[in-house]
Amino acid sequence: MNHNKKELKIIKNQEKILKKNMREGISMLKEFKKFALRGNMIDLAVGIIVGGAFNSIVNSLVNDIIMPLLGVFTKNINFSDWFVALDGKDYATLQAAEAEGAAVVKYGLFLSNILNFIIMAFVVFLIVRWINKLKKHTEQAAPATKKCRYCYSDIHKDATKCPHCTADLDK
Repeated sequence: MNHNKKELKIIKNQEKILKKNMREGISMLKEFKKFALRGNMIDLAVGIIVGGAFNSIVNSLVNDIIMPLLGVFTKNINFSDWFVALDGKDYATLQAAEAEGAAVVKYGLFLSNILNFIIMAFVVFLIVRWINKLKKHTEQAAPATKKCRYCYSDIHKDATKCPHCTADLDK
């Protein structure tokens, strides 16, 4: 009989632990739900999705419009073909050097990436500048008046005393 009381005590103890873990798990799920559905988290998700779409538009603008125009002025110089093989041999192309397993410094590709970055950053700057100008035109000036909370008269926004009902106002 003593043995059964011991087993019963162990079972009750296990039940307590299980209930506690379930409460903590449910609490954690509620906390996660609150975290995941916060406004700024959803704004961040939307921003990432829109940013991905925006990235493809800017890439297309740079690669399909700006770079071909630059190619006319630079006579289609392919910077990615500029390299130095560190083994001292001369290779006709970068692919040939890499096929031989030669260590290669690809300074032309680096220059091409820098040029692409500068062009991309400038295009993004122009787009953001344009959006900011649009926002300035749509923003309204802050109201110059506020309502008195006692008599509901329109008063100057910086007033500390209502001229109509003479009530003291908090700023």
